[in-house]
Amino acid sequence: MTGTAVWATRDTPAGPFTAVVDDDGHVLASGWTTSVDELLGLIHPSLVPSDVVQGDLGPVGEAVDRYHGGDLSVIDDVPVRQRSGPYREHAWDVLRTVPAGAPVTYTGYAAKTGRPAAVRAAAGACAHNAAALFVPCHRVLRSDGTLGGFRYGLTVKRWLLEHESADLRLS
Repeated sequence: MTGTAVWATRDTPAGPFTAVVDDDGHVLASGWTTSVDELLGLIHPSLVPSDVVQGDLGPVGEAVDRYHGGDLSVIDDVPVRQRSGPYREHAWDVLRTVPAGAPVTYTGYAAKTGRPAAVRAAAGACAHNAAALFVPCHRVLRSDGTLGGFRYGLTVKRWLLEHESADLRLS
C-alpha cells in the first residue's frame, strides 16, 4: 500500500491504547499496547503503509475516548481495513454485529458466520484480528463462558466485558 498512516497512543481506563489509521481514516491496526511496531506487524502485507507518523487520530481517537467513557456504540461505524481469505474477512464483518453487553461463544460466533462447524476458523478470525476494539473479538467467550484468550491479556478483556455489561450506554 502506498500512503502515510498516522498512529497515536491514548490513555484509557483499560490501559494505553494505540491505533494505526490510514490516510482514508480506516483503522489498520489497534489494541491496548504502546508499541506501534507490534501493531504494524499485524497488518496484512498488502495494506502496510509506506510511511507511518505519530499524529492526531481524528474521529478514530474521539471514538476511542467516547467508547471508554461509556458510549459503547460509537465504535460500530468506525471504518476498518483488514485483508485475509474470504471466510476470515466475512467473520470479521459478522463480529462487528455482536452487540456490546451480549457476548457470544466461539460456537455461537461460528454459527453467526453461517458455518456452525467452523469453530476453529471462527477462533482463528479472532486470533488474527488486527483491529481490536473496532472488530470486537473480546466479545467472544469459550463455550463454558470463561474468557479464553485475548492478545492484550485477560485483564483487559475482563475490563472490556464488564464495561460493556454495565449500564453505561449513553442515549
